[in-house]
Amino acid sequence: MLEGKAMIQDTDMPLEMQLQAMPFACEALDLFDVLDCRSIAGHIKKEFDVVYGPGWQCVVGSNFGCFFTHSKGTFIYFCLESLNFLVFKGASA
Repeated sequence: MLEGKAMIQDTDMPLEMQLQAMPFACEALDLFDVLDCRSIAGHIKKEFDVVYGPGWQCVVGSNFGCFFTHSKGTFIYFCLESLNFLVFKGASA
């Protein structure tokens, strides 16, 4: 496991949620090849949906840009291994 080695770049999540994001990412990296970003992101999204309710989004990769609107308190961007992780819950309209 890689827990404790993630570097949070930006977040507005409560600490409890931040601490849950890291194990989800580590578990995904244990389950899938580091190049399989789609499966890694899908795993993290499903875990957040189960624990915190539906509507979560996850982007994983080494080089991406993104513009989005999120619900307050649901955003985290962190690095782990050679990948960047963006997790957020979409804003309600």
